[in-house]
Amino acid sequence: MQRLAMDLRVLSRELSLYLEHQVQKPQLVTGGESFSRFLQDHCPVVTETYYPTVWCWESRGQTLLRPFITSKPPVQYRNELIKTADGGQILLDWFDNDNSKSYMDASTRPTILLLPGLTGTSKESYILHMIHLSEELGYRCVVFNNRGMAGENLLTPRTYCCANTEDLETVIHHVHSLYPSAPFLAAGVSMGGMLLLNYLGKIGPKTPLKAAATFSVGWNIFACSESLEKPLNWLLFNYYLTTCLQSSVNKHRHMFVKLIDMDHVMKAKSIREFDKRFTSVMFGYQTNDDYYTDASPYHRLKSVGIPVLCLNSVDDVFSPSHAIPIETAKQNPNVALVLTSYGGHIGFLEGIWPRQSTYMNRVFKQFVQAMIEHGHELSNM
Repeated sequence: MQRLAMDLRVLSRELSLYLEHQVQKPQLVTGGESFSRFLQDHCPVVTETYYPTVWCWESRGQTLLRPFITSKPPVQYRNELIKTADGGQILLDWFDNDNSKSYMDASTRPTILLLPGLTGTSKESYILHMIHLSEELGYRCVVFNNRGMAGENLLTPRTYCCANTEDLETVIHHVHSLYPSAPFLAAGVSMGGMLLLNYLGKIGPKTPLKAAATFSVGWNIFACSESLEKPLNWLLFNYYLTTCLQSSVNKHRHMFVKLIDMDHVMKAKSIREFDKRFTSVMFGYQTNDDYYTDASPYHRLKSVGIPVLCLNSVDDVFSPSHAIPIETAKQNPNVALVLTSYGGHIGFLEGIWPRQSTYMNRVFKQFVQAMIEHGHELSNM
């Protein structure tokens, strides 16, 4: 046993030395010197070297293990169902933070809108950690659960996709109308970030949001699909996510049977096949390629009109590095890309036993705090 412990220490030391030579500081890509200086002054984590957990540094390991390793801080939600123009409903989960000592006046308490990933809800560990960090800062949070994903019934034969921003626009308008005097920010993870970027690209500066952050976004869905269809990635990720999507729509099967061949949908073996048979049909696209083109946020990045920070790992198999729009980001002074060497997809695990915090969490906390407390400096730079 003593020999095993010694071997593990040696292995850990060797891995640490290896990573010290391999890991580099994040690449910070901004469209303007002002945003770059602002982040270096008020969000220094984006310029610090990120060291992944030494026994779990590879992309797939980071991605697979994060949900099992990271803790789930307890959060007591207040639920709200809001109606949509087409007769549907959206479930919002609120964390009001009424015990906030920094912002005791609820009308001016900063509000953070959180958007989970493809099959995620307000119960995801990364969402719970963002709420926990926001609680420390005194902020209020509200989680946007996509239609039919958090246990509520579908009232119309419609789900969601990252190209259609109508539900997100409804939620943003609703939240802002409740607290028009409160600073209002948003953060989206994976597909939630893609939806958020597509919304920002469509609406430009005419949004009540003060700033936004995205994490592990898939910039070009064609490239994402090709990567996830490689044999190992299909086995580890693609097939499982496909079955999750099938399960989510099969719960509401009775709503779709007159519009979509659900038996054909349930035979899909990949996300691309699911989208071809279900998502693109549901939202009226002529072809699945048309849907993927419209849903890919890279081509809307140039139109984003508020400060946005986008964290991606270049080893993320869900979002290949060659598809990250570095040159486009350089053309928009509102955009900052933070690109790490490692981190996987929504991983960013760090430390020997990374249960409580990740690099992603630290970026989130520093960025939202910087924008709320010092955001006015950007307009003066």
